[in-house]
Formats: sequence, C-alpha cells, structure tokens
Amino acid sequence: MVVCPEIRGRQTGGDSDSRVEEAKGLALAIGIVVADAFTLPIREIKPNTLFGAGQVDRIATACELEEAELVVVDGALSPIQQRNLEDRWKRKVIDRTGLILEIFGERAATAEGRLQVELAHLDYQQSRLVRSWTHLERQRGGFGFLGGPGETQIEADRRMIRQRMGRLRRDLEQVKKTRALHRERRGRAPWPVVALVGYTNAGKSTLFNRLTGADVMAEDLLFATLDPTMRAVRLPGVEKAILSDTVGFISDLPTQLVAAFRATLEEVTAADIVVHVRDIANPSSNEQKQQVLDVLRDLGVVVGDGADGDDVLGSDAPIPMIEVWNKWDLVDQERRDKLQPLVTHNENILALSAVTGDGIETFVERIGAMLTANARTYDIEVGAGDGQRIAWLHAHGEILSESEAGEGADGPLRKLSVRLTPKEHGRFEAL
Repeated sequence: MVVCPEIRGRQTGGDSDSRVEEAKGLALAIGIVVADAFTLPIREIKPNTLFGAGQVDRIATACELEEAELVVVDGALSPIQQRNLEDRWKRKVIDRTGLILEIFGERAATAEGRLQVELAHLDYQQSRLVRSWTHLERQRGGFGFLGGPGETQIEADRRMIRQRMGRLRRDLEQVKKTRALHRERRGRAPWPVVALVGYTNAGKSTLFNRLTGADVMAEDLLFATLDPTMRAVRLPGVEKAILSDTVGFISDLPTQLVAAFRATLEEVTAADIVVHVRDIANPSSNEQKQQVLDVLRDLGVVVGDGADGDDVLGSDAPIPMIEVWNKWDLVDQERRDKLQPLVTHNENILALSAVTGDGIETFVERIGAMLTANARTYDIEVGAGDGQRIAWLHAHGEILSESEAGEGADGPLRKLSVRLTPKEHGRFEAL
C-alpha cells in the first residue's frame, strides 16, 4: 500500500498523479507488489500520526481489504509517527527515506557504494527504534526494512553505531582522496571529462551505453544505476574524453544520501561539460529539471549554458551545461510540435532517443564542438627526435601542418601548426 500525503501549503514537485506514479515506481524498484496507491490531503499535521484519526482508519480499512502487509508513506515520518502508525495498522510502515535507502542498499555494487549507503542508513537509523534491521556486519544488499533475518525486536548498541559511522567516514575520506588523485592524474593526462546528470530514470545509463558500448545496468526502474561509471570515448576533434555516468537525482532526496554521495558526485565538479539528461516524455519534466538544478546547487556545482554562461547557479566560473531531451521518440506529435522550436533555436538543447539512436550523431558532434570551442592555432617547434611530445600533439590536437624547421641546440627541429584549446596548450607546456 502506497500513501502520498499532500500537506497544505507545502509545495511538492509535480502533480498528484505524477507523485503517485513516482512513489509506485520506487516501490516496484525494490520488488514490492503495489496493491493500491493514492494521495491523502492533510490540512494539519498530527504530531503523533501525521494523518488525522479518520485518515488513519481509512488506510487501515484499505489495508484489510487489499490484504496489504506493508504501508509506504511517500513522505518523512518521525520515529514516533512511524511507531504509532505501525501499532495502529498492525503492519510494517516505512517512509520515503527508508524506501530509497532500501533501494540503494540492494543496488550498491562497489565497495565505495556500499560504504556510502551504510553510512547514510546508520545516520537515518540512529534516531529510530532499530527493530527492523539486522546486524551491522551482514553482507547482503538492503537493510532489512522489508524483512529478513533479525526482523524481530533488536536493541541497538548506539555506541557501536557511532563507532561504525566513524570508521565509515574515515574510509570515505580515503575514497575522496583517491578520487582527487585520479582527477589530478586525468588532469595531467589530459582528457576532458563529460558528466551525465539527471533525474532518476531519465535514460542516462542508456545514453552512456549507446556512446561507450558499455553494459551498465539500464532498465525502466528508478535508481537502476547507483555506482558511478567512467569510460573513455572518442569525439570529433577530441582523441579521448572521459564520460561519467552518475546516480540519478530525485525530489526530496534524503539529506543523509546527499551527504554520503558527495564524494561520488564530486566527479561532476571536475567536469569540463555537464550533460543534463531529461526525460522529456514525462509530464513532470520541468519539475524534475528544477530538482536536478537544486541538488547541483546544494553540491556547490556551478553550471551555465554552453554558450555564454547564462543561468549561472553561483558566482564562480560556470561549467558549461547542455540539456539532452531524451525519449523524444515517446513524445506525441502535438507536444513535439510545441517543443521543436525550442530545440531549433537553442543550440544548448538537443532532442534524441538513446534507445533508437536518433539524434546521437548530432549530440556527439555538439559535445566535440563545445570541447574545442576555444581552440586556437599554435606554431610549435619540437625536436625531431622528441617522439613523446609529437605524439601528444597528434593525440590531443588537430595537426594542420608539419614541416622541418632547421637545426636546434639539440638537433633537427620540427615545426607543427596545431589547433589546441588554451587548457590543452597549457598542459603541453607543462610536459
């Protein structure tokens, strides 16, 4: 049973139908069979139960009729509210944060992802009665909100939780340092980084697979991708670029998860281009866009459009951002006619289908053009025997001409006319 509370005076992303569908999608993503899903307006929040007495009875009756064993409240519940509702309904109750944590617990595939999810879970759990989790050291995915060994009442050792959280934070700090070293090495390499961001289930992983030939999990599920994935791709005018697929964003993302995944999402802060992938076929696409921009702002990521840096989310120099309107093949003709002028007259909006491949070629050309937009021609003299520097110029620039340039102090010289971005030229000078 999925219940979406609509609290008067509190703005939520999307309309009621979209909220219900997203909540059902979250439940389905963890394998829950949804017997029923509906919204309930709340005029006044009840401290003990969130819902009014009549609404509590209504949900209890619906659970009996549908024989529901679990109630998912698509909102935040305090520990007392959760306990009281479980006592009234005689069923397990989890809120939106608990459900998202359960999804993340099952999906985390890397050691880093498991560290991040466990830290987020402990942060969430330490303020609650820990009757629905198993032992800290168990290895399987998920965190037992939905059942499993240890489901009975277990008294939490809060000191053990704090100690475990301290160890996790130290481990994640090491992950942060390792990622910083990797970014530094890529900076010396040097390869530009293109980061895919977007609302969950917008099609980032499908686009990633289309561009790289990878086999990242890409299904019609919320949070199909949790762990970040990076692959090398070749783009027009760019010998090699790094494409990064990141975890999807969602409205009301638990603060514990935002904090825990900051190390992962720091990859976005080091990107040369941010590609915002949108599910343009979703009726709530505009609200989802704003949610993504809000999360980026919270993470300190300063983005602007790829042309002149308008719509900057901060005062620092922005990272160029381009919008990809994915699932264009699913948009009906009437809506497509309304949206097409925006695509035609804005070079930083591209419509495509990652599934069919339509528009992919234009997208690749646009990204390549953005990465080389500031390129200029440099006349560079290098030693004829300096194969490393010559090979670097061939790999990272566009060689316009190459000729002999006489004798230097250390032997014959070659003169190369090369088209490079100022950033790449600076890296060459540092070789």
